[in-house]
Parts: sequence; C-alpha cells; structure tokens
Amino acid sequence: MTVTMNDDRFEDLVGEALDLIPPELAKAIDNVVVLVEARDPEEPGLLGLYQGIALTERDSQYGGYLPDTVTIYRDAILDICESEEEVVHEVAVTVIHEIAHYFGIEEDRLHELGWG
Repeated sequence: MTVTMNDDRFEDLVGEALDLIPPELAKAIDNVVVLVEARDPEEPGLLGLYQGIALTERDSQYGGYLPDTVTIYRDAILDICESEEEVVHEVAVTVIHEIAHYFGIEEDRLHELGWG
C-alpha cells in the first residue's frame, strides 16, 4: 500500500529535510538546485540523485559550471512508504544522503553513518 500525498506537502517535506542540515554545513552549500520529480525515467525505483562535481573533486579549474542538482523522486518514495511518518523519515534520509554526495561522502560511508 502506497501513501497518497499532494505535491505541495511533499515539497514542504523536502524543505523541512533541508532545514535538518547543520547551519555550518548549509553555509558551505553553493550552486546547488534541489528538485522534486515524480520518477527517474531510467531507474524508476531510485529515491534520489545527486548530479554534479563534489566539493572534494573541485580544483582551481572549477568555475563556470551549471549548478549541481539534487533530485528527489516523489513517487518512488511514496511507493515504498506505508504512512506519512515513513514518508517524512524517507524524505529526510534521501535529502541528507544526496546532499552528502555534494560534500564528497561516498555510498559505503553513508550506509555506515545510517544515511544509506
């Protein structure tokens, strides 16, 4: 059984999840756009995706790039949740997980930290 939620409520949850980022880290986030889409067309079960150049991979040649993007896939998250409380939790985990990739944190480490 999947959860039904309107787009505005889901986007509010993404905003609330972004507010969970500690202020000292939030200040370091620059040139990143957070989007909400229904699904990744190539991988429909994907919950979120970071696309860009992680801070740890940038050098003095970095400049003039389009913003990095974090995309949160609403329908994929709603599909795996059975309650609104689960959606709140999964959105938070997914947002933090994808933002962590911006900081250069890899999948294995995120799983170790409980953000997998």
